[in-house]
Amino acid sequence: MSEEGVVLLGRGLVRRFASGGGWLEVLRGIDLDVRLGEAVAIVGPSGSGKSTLLHCLGGLDRPDAGSVTIRGQDLLECRDGELARIRNREIGFVFQFHHLLPDFTALENVMLPVLIGGAPRAEAVERAKRSLEEVGLLPRAHHAPSELSGGEQQRVAVARALVNDPAVILADEPSGNLDPSTGASLHALLESLRVKRGATFVIATHDPALARAAGRVLALQEGHLLPVERKDSDHWVAAGAVEPGP
Repeated sequence: MSEEGVVLLGRGLVRRFASGGGWLEVLRGIDLDVRLGEAVAIVGPSGSGKSTLLHCLGGLDRPDAGSVTIRGQDLLECRDGELARIRNREIGFVFQFHHLLPDFTALENVMLPVLIGGAPRAEAVERAKRSLEEVGLLPRAHHAPSELSGGEQQRVAVARALVNDPAVILADEPSGNLDPSTGASLHALLESLRVKRGATFVIATHDPALARAAGRVLALQEGHLLPVERKDSDHWVAAGAVEPGP
């Protein structure tokens, strides 16, 4: 694949962990190119390494080998301070559990990445309001997370991930803690943001509906990232594999 238009580039990613006196290799030389405005779903069973891969791509964890480049910046060559700056500016994170600060309002939670990036408070307020409006929650801006439903809390988390207009948003099971109806609403929101904003997503998911909505689906299987084909309405299988994956 040509690297033109690629905003996230992973090459030869290896990640291993000590296990029982030996080593468990979770990622075995993974390559991944993600283009601007693309939505890529990564499927695979629990424990296959989906979260590990997203953490390496987002600079939350350092792989044992390989490279990760975002908009031409090699994360693994960065010192800690520069890496934190790139994560703040270029990468948005959405997790299964929203990780909102309970003592802050929705608006204040969304403002945080802007303030951490050094912007004045007035600018942070305006940008956070625009981001909340995009996810349909501006009327709830001054509510604490405890006053919001689970779906609303996750929408605030999406707004927070978007607020700095990052190169890519990494979402780890974003609908995994939601009921099917609320999850479907979140899926529709992510697709709307991709179309309207040109937002770029890499989404680790067990949810077949969310995977189907992505433009490209890859399966993480035995440490390798493989293209997948539809098996049936609920399952995916890596190309050339025998057993279906979730």
